[in-house]
Amino acid sequence: MNTTMTNAPETPVSRVEVIPSVQRRRRWSAAEKVRLVEEASQPGMSVSCVARRAGIAPSQLFAWKRRMAEGGQAAVAADEDVVGASQVRDLEKKVRELERLLGKKTMEVEILREALDTARAKKPILPLVSWKPDASR
Repeated sequence: MNTTMTNAPETPVSRVEVIPSVQRRRRWSAAEKVRLVEEASQPGMSVSCVARRAGIAPSQLFAWKRRMAEGGQAAVAADEDVVGASQVRDLEKKVRELERLLGKKTMEVEILREALDTARAKKPILPLVSWKPDASR
């Protein structure tokens, strides 16, 4: 079978970015995520188109969009700022450490209190002798 190549009409070639497997995952800043979600929300734009241009999976952009919608609603309902999950984990870690230290100090106080009670029970209480400056001894 003899095939010949014909010249196709010139069409613009879209740029393809190849990411080798040894490259690390890209980290997107919050501002970049917001920009992409807002861009996908514009009339006439689709999430797939914006995701393709940004080089991410559409499911990732949908997830960011959902999180923004949920977080925004929760923040408005609670009249509070939205806090990232990593910040919450860090704060929970600090609370656990403080609770551990508080438990340790509570145990120390209880041990010292018991030792003091034991020492008081063993030591006889002597009557106090008043010291009078004019009395001679």
